[in-house]
Amino acid sequence: MNLKKYTDFSLRVLIFTGLKPEEELSTIKEVSDVYSISPEHLRKVVHDLTKRGLLLSVRGRNGGFRLAKSASDINIGLLIRSLESDFNLLECFDKGTDHCVISPGCSLKHVLNKALFQFFKVLEEYTLEDLIQNEEELKELMGMKS
Repeated sequence: MNLKKYTDFSLRVLIFTGLKPEEELSTIKEVSDVYSISPEHLRKVVHDLTKRGLLLSVRGRNGGFRLAKSASDINIGLLIRSLESDFNLLECFDKGTDHCVISPGCSLKHVLNKALFQFFKVLEEYTLEDLIQNEEELKELMGMKS
């Protein structure tokens, strides 16, 4: 199972932004430079995270964005669920395209569905705050000043 790049970029933006002091704004250029991600992709991600109420965007010459809520209030599992639209791990997960002859009697889809449930259960135990606990190491890796 792979998460979309969009989800990956969203998590990276939140991690970067979560490492900044509360009053300090992040910019798309900063995030783009650190992660080597296209600014165009990041604009879409930041816009979406702002619409979702996770980032607060400040317009203007010295504008940027910062977390709209505490890092401890941003649940990683819930965020990933909301960003990912397709968790059909097998053809049989989608009744409209299921052409497998053993689908009615197959247990594999139930096993994988149970695993998927556990995947999200684990992710929902973590917040953005948990992902940035090693703040100094992350800042050093990103070339951010402490």
